[in-house]
Amino acid sequence: MKHRLNFFCPLLAAVLWILLIAGCKTDKGKIIFTDDGTLPRLETNSIAPPIVKGLDKADVVRIELQVFGQLLTRHFWDDGGYTAIFLQADEAETAALQAKFSGHVPPVKASYRAELPSNRTPIDKDTGKPAMILSVDVSEPEADGSVPAIGKWYAGGAVTGFYSFVLKKSGDDWEVQIPQ
Repeated sequence: MKHRLNFFCPLLAAVLWILLIAGCKTDKGKIIFTDDGTLPRLETNSIAPPIVKGLDKADVVRIELQVFGQLLTRHFWDDGGYTAIFLQADEAETAALQAKFSGHVPPVKASYRAELPSNRTPIDKDTGKPAMILSVDVSEPEADGSVPAIGKWYAGGAVTGFYSFVLKKSGDDWEVQIPQ
C-alpha cells in the first residue's frame, strides 16, 4: 500500500501542476462577435463629432466640410444601387453640403432619414432601398500646422472604406494637401 502511495503522490502533484499552469494561461476575456447587440451603433439622429484639442469648433467644421466635399466627388456608390447618402454630421453641415451638392446622385439626406439595421446596409426610409453613410474623423494638428483627417464610407460590413487627407489652413479656410 505504501508503495502505491509513493507512486501516486508525485503523479498527482505533476497533474495538479500541469492544470495550474494551463489554467493560468487561458484567456478569461469576453469573446466579442461582430453581430453582438452590445456593440455601439450609429445613432439615427444627427451627431456632432467631438471637438479635437488644439482646434476650435469652427475649424473642425471647415475641415469636415472639405473632406465631405472630397468624398462626395468620388463614386463608390455607382454600382450599388444606393438611393441616398447620409452624413454623420450636424444639421448645419448637412444643410451646407445639401446646398453645395444639390444635384448629387444619389442625394445627400439628413441622417434621421436613415434606418440602420445591425451589420447590414443602411436603408433610406424614404425609398426602402440601400443607402451609404459618410463620416469624417479629424485628428490633432501636427507640428507644421497640418491636420490629418480620415473620410470614411459605410454601406454594410462588406462595403466600407476610407481615404486619408492632410489639410492645411489657408486664410480662414482649410485646403486638402494630400488625398490618399
